[in-house]
Formats: sequence, structure tokens, C-alpha cells
Amino acid sequence: MFALLPAPMRGAIALLLLVLNTLFWCVLLFTVSLVKLLLPLRPVRAAVDPLLNAIATAWIACNSGWMRLTQRTVWDVDGAAGLRFAGWYLVNCNHQSWVDIFVLQHVLNRRIPLLKFFLKQQLIWVPVIGLAWWALDFPFMRRHSKAALHKHPELREQDRETTRRACEKFALVPTSVMNFAEGTRFKRAKHQAQASPYRHLLKPKAGALALALNAMGQQFHSLIDVTIVYPDGAPSFWQFLCGRVPRVVVRARQLPIPAEFCAGDYSHDTEFRAVFNRWLAQLWDDKDAEIDRLLAGGDAPGGVRPAW
Repeated sequence: MFALLPAPMRGAIALLLLVLNTLFWCVLLFTVSLVKLLLPLRPVRAAVDPLLNAIATAWIACNSGWMRLTQRTVWDVDGAAGLRFAGWYLVNCNHQSWVDIFVLQHVLNRRIPLLKFFLKQQLIWVPVIGLAWWALDFPFMRRHSKAALHKHPELREQDRETTRRACEKFALVPTSVMNFAEGTRFKRAKHQAQASPYRHLLKPKAGALALALNAMGQQFHSLIDVTIVYPDGAPSFWQFLCGRVPRVVVRARQLPIPAEFCAGDYSHDTEFRAVFNRWLAQLWDDKDAEIDRLLAGGDAPGGVRPAW
């Protein structure tokens, strides 16, 4: 409907629709979450959490609605159709932009359970949405410098305890635990600074994946490995709102999770840590090669099609 308007006008309309959509669903979300806050009992949580997740799912569906109205993006998606909504999944993806989150939610919404992200502690202060993340039990992680961890090794236990508590909550209702293994968005300067051996990726950080698997690995049905490519360059959030993203390419594949990864101690078992890191490095080798193919215009078995 609005796709023919000038880009800045489309961006303003998209931003307005996003804000209104967020405020509407957050009122419902906060009202329902008060029940869980006032009655912090396991049976209450088991009854309320699916309703909170359904509200968040409706918010994502409405986001897809304003994206349809304001954008002419071509979505080339393969591998998402065979996923099942029931169950628990560990989702891993490369990370280039804040837009990645909207892409993942748009492509995977109602195909798998609601995505739950590990977030930086500071994001809880984001107006409205930070409180929504808290109400939905998104785990907030504190980031410590290497110097701080060296001086105070006990700080590592904070992340382990946060992950353990979060996974206890995730175990009550089907959930998709989302992880960006790079830990931060890809930037060329970061890529050069860490001397990454990959052409299109930063070095993966295994800790969060290993912690999630240790906490509830037996419950995960599989790992969903997602690769996102923007053939015209990774967009800023404003470019995305303005509809200046001609094409988005998404590839998803389900992978079995090795049984031994659900019981290993990544922090203290050096042999297990080496095995886990080799497994993740192989995933990253495959992903880097796939990005090469996608940027070259290959690997499109289903053709280009919208994901609406």
C-alpha cells in the first residue's frame, strides 16, 4: 500500500506502525505478567507463560503486517517450511545488524516457538521493550572484560547461574533459545582486529551455546542453524524501515545435537572444550562457505519467493 511512497515517508510510517503495535501489545503483556509477578508459583507460571508467548507472537505477526504494507523486499527463504511449532530448539545465526532480529522473527514466527534471546544487561533500560523482554523471561547477561574475569574468576559463575535460571523457566513451555555465536554484530574493523579466519564472520564464542546445552540440552529437539545474507549490504535499522532492503536471503537447516554436549563441562573440562570448539568451528566453516555461495547468486533450490 505504502511501497510507492518516498523512502523517508515510508520509514516514518513504518516507525509509527511499529511504535503503535508495540504499545498496544505491551499493555496486554504487562497486564498478564502482573499475575505471574504477584503469584510466583510454578503452576501459575506454567499457565501464564503460554499466554505471554502468544501475545509476543501476535506482536511479531503484526510487525510482518506493516512490513508488507511499507516494503517491497524480495525474501529468498529456504529450510523454514519443514520446522515444527511444538518442541524446544536451540537457534544459532550469524549477526550483522539489528535488522537480523526482525528477519528471524518474521521468517520463524509460528513455525517454531517464540525466540528467546540472551541480552546485554543494559538493554533492560530500553523504554517499554526492555520491560517486555523482562516480562517474557529473556535472560539478561552481564558482560565482563577479560581483565575483570582474570581478577575475579567468580564473575563467570554469574553468567552460568543466569543461564541456569533462565533455562529452568524455558523448560516449562516450548521455547526456542536464540544465540548469536559471534557475540556482536559483524563489522569490518572488528573482523580485522580479531584476525578472523572467516571471510564473512567474526570468530564464534562457544560459551553461551555450551551453557544452554548443559542446562537443557536433553530437551532440545535439534539445533536450527540459520544464515542471513543481505546481497546489497547489511542495512541499518532506518534503511530497513524505509524499505531500502531490496533482497533478504535466509537459509535454515536442522542439525542433530551430539548427546555428549548435553552433559559436558565447558568451563572446567579442557578435552570437552576442545571437542566443542572444533564442532562449532566446523559449523562456522560451513556457514562462511554458504555465504560465499549465496553472495555469488548460487544455492537457491526453491527459487526467489516472498516469505509473507
